[in-house]
Amino acid sequence: MKLKIAIQGIESSFHDLAVRQLFPEAEAELVPCNSFAKVTEAVKNFNADLGVIAIENTIAGTILPNYKLIDDGNFSILGETFLTIDMFLMALPGQTVHDIDEVHSHPVALQQCTTYLQRLQPHCKLIEGKDTASEAKRILDDNLKGVAAIAGKQVAEKYGLEIIASDIQAEKENKTRFVVIGRNATKEIEPNKATLNFELDHEIGSLSNILQLLATFKINLTKIQSLPIEGKPWQYSFLVEVLFDDYEVFKEVITMLKKAVLELKIVGVYKHNLHNAMSTLHKELNYAE
Repeated sequence: MKLKIAIQGIESSFHDLAVRQLFPEAEAELVPCNSFAKVTEAVKNFNADLGVIAIENTIAGTILPNYKLIDDGNFSILGETFLTIDMFLMALPGQTVHDIDEVHSHPVALQQCTTYLQRLQPHCKLIEGKDTASEAKRILDDNLKGVAAIAGKQVAEKYGLEIIASDIQAEKENKTRFVVIGRNATKEIEPNKATLNFELDHEIGSLSNILQLLATFKINLTKIQSLPIEGKPWQYSFLVEVLFDDYEVFKEVITMLKKAVLELKIVGVYKHNLHNAMSTLHKELNYAE
């Protein structure tokens, strides 16, 4: 059965590359969406089996609105992968950087190239668009002269654009983490990572106690992020991501955590930095009918 996967963007976008990296052997059909909210909507409405969305970048940082979309939709994180992101400035053939008056791309892509783009301003206007590949394709479709897009090299090759500046991201080791989201958790084989969201009381040391609990059982905290709680001004929940070696020990820790916090939500239990195991994993996915 063909797997329908919703992504933000179109074919040849970075999300498309992430899908190929996650599902190299699966027969996948992309469901292009023009926003991350549309991705989660497609999964929620059964127009897609899964969604793949960017969640953080080594330059731009955590994409907090996407964590909120996962939480609001009550989705599970089923897997993750990391993609090296090299950015290129591209335009119609024959154009040079001196011809460019506007640069279009996704807001996060523009943010990753701030240092380079500062050299093009003030004469060059920056325009936020839907996604990297769509903005590049529009240059070709509308024959837009004086307009450049920031996208991956594969986009220039697909749409016949000319690269006029290479590797323009602020850091050469630029990576984006993508996660697979679904309506239900899976029977993951040997998971070693989890994303949790919990709310604490305001007692002194409450967070310190949680961190000590994780350390005692050798649960490695890799990320901690405070998130505003809707309807409770100035109150926050904590989003944490952890790595563990023993799944049984992790489950025991979860039992203890439930007693130590006001509220605990397991956002996902999955395999760290997955590259191709999703091809096998997708066979075990159980979707709500």
